Amino acid sequence: MRILAIDSSSMVATVAITTDGILNAEYTINHKKTHSQTLLPMIAEIVKMIEIDMDSIDAVAITGGPGSYTGLRIGSATAKGIGLALNKPIINVPTMDALAYNLYSSQYVICPIMDARRGQVYTGIYKFEETEMKTIKPQCIMMIDELIKELDTIKESVMFLGDGVDVHKQLIDDIMDTKHYYAPVSMNRHKASTLGTIAEIYYKNGKTETAKEHKPEYLRLSQAERELKAKMKEAKSDN
Repeated sequence: MRILAIDSSSMVATVAITTDGILNAEYTINHKKTHSQTLLPMIAEIVKMIEIDMDSIDAVAITGGPGSYTGLRIGSATAKGIGLALNKPIINVPTMDALAYNLYSSQYVICPIMDARRGQVYTGIYKFEETEMKTIKPQCIMMIDELIKELDTIKESVMFLGDGVDVHKQLIDDIMDTKHYYAPVSMNRHKASTLGTIAEIYYKNGKTETAKEHKPEYLRLSQAERELKAKMKEAKSDN
């Protein structure tokens, strides 16, 4: 089977095409260009380079959230558009699951963290049993200090990865009792090839949705929505 994998849930924009477990092409950018500028040209480039017909794709894989609101919307809109145009299913993979899968078959407890600001992170806790990834804590949003306390109760060495490491590494080193490590540069950011790998497992297990059904999972309101909610609450209290 052939999968087009798209991940724009963070600063990283990454796309890949995999066929029957083989990586045909991958294009990743971690720079300050917006995903609206990069995603479609990146997809067009890899399709052109490996000379395939887009209709030969069996499914479109997307990291469905959490992550950047703008990034998730652009990624989801791109996946939906391709899915609708080609009548292909969507494989919606939780962002934290896809990021954790970078550390395939690791002996450590795996903790992906994405900065959610205000001392919060998007995260989840995972552990491989040989080649099968088990979820210890499903993806969620929480305070970084609370996450560290929870990891300390597991009493196993932890491997961190994700852009939240850059923001919270000092705090982790200062207050975490459990032995911990940080994934190397080759594994510490989102990779569409990894998304394509886990998406193939999802597909074989029947975990797909139609393009019309697909929508991202934000885990919290956007800043604009939070501000509007606060204003409405304030206006209500004034009355």
